[in-house]
Amino acid sequence: MGSSAMDQYVPDFLVTPGAVLEEYLEHLAMSQLELADRTGLAKKTINEVVRGKSPITHETALKLELTLGRPAHFWTNLERQYQEDRARLAAEQKFAASVGWLERIPVKAMIRLGWILKKATPSLQLEEALRFFGIASPEQWETVWQEHQAVAYRQTKRFEKKEEAVSAWLRRGEILAQYVECAPFDKKHFLAVLDEIRSLTTEQPETFVPRLQALCSSAGVAVVFVPELPKIGVWGATRWIGDKAVIQISLRYKSNDHLWFTFFHEAGHIVKHGRKDVFIEGGGVCDAKEQEANEFACNALIPKDKIAKFLKPGRPTLEAIQQFASELGLAPGIVVGRLQHDQILPQHTGNKLKIFYCWV
Repeated sequence: MGSSAMDQYVPDFLVTPGAVLEEYLEHLAMSQLELADRTGLAKKTINEVVRGKSPITHETALKLELTLGRPAHFWTNLERQYQEDRARLAAEQKFAASVGWLERIPVKAMIRLGWILKKATPSLQLEEALRFFGIASPEQWETVWQEHQAVAYRQTKRFEKKEEAVSAWLRRGEILAQYVECAPFDKKHFLAVLDEIRSLTTEQPETFVPRLQALCSSAGVAVVFVPELPKIGVWGATRWIGDKAVIQISLRYKSNDHLWFTFFHEAGHIVKHGRKDVFIEGGGVCDAKEQEANEFACNALIPKDKIAKFLKPGRPTLEAIQQFASELGLAPGIVVGRLQHDQILPQHTGNKLKIFYCWV
């Protein structure tokens, strides 16, 4: 289908069930008083229905069925459709006053990525954006953001000017995570599968992505890959959704050393920190918990004692790095990234050993 149900015709005016009833009376040359006599309803009730002041109840519909020959569901459907159209028009008017909120949402990027559909009018586009966020109005976005997502960085304010974009990226991860079936979280099992996951760093994405996700889900952790939205500067996030831990990765820097460090960093948050915390990687902030996660990732990928022994002779050659990585069962680009971060290698040295990924 080329359009959804939400793109179907919605009237910009209202026809009350009473107006339809009035047409029937005119066609039958029947007065409101006569209809009242035939149905046993008060003339005032008939008049208020005709004027749209009172609804057609199920009881009234049954009486109209016997009197006018149209089934009761005809009249109740008229009333239901009228009330729905009335509510929708009211919402449209409210949306018209709120479409400015769309300017704060990366709508074009979300459409390009297939997160939302492109709509014909600003009001319909606003509806689509609200449906994506799972909220009834922009006011509810503020509540959800402050109470459910912004916990970890209220004080830093590093995302203050792009909160809607960051929350859209988080929401996409939340939606994808809903479809990941996970076993109950088991910390001991998660630590065990991290050892196996480490060996996946030498594999290609078509191999390591499904295996990584399967191993983590067996321990109660959902791993989702979500492309970065423009200008938000976020490459990873960790949070709990119910009893499920969620690791979200954006592939911002595209290199395998950054991707795997990000994964193990987020895993460190799960292992070491509370379920109420929300961690978003971006903006250069490194507090105590972020430092703990950094240390966890470093040691999980390359244990301190092994890298210390490797570095004793001095700055290693690329051939030595490849040999060391092979002994660890690790992708050599990860070793390069670690040595660059520790300023043992210049940033431009060894990058040919890294693997760079792109979104398909």
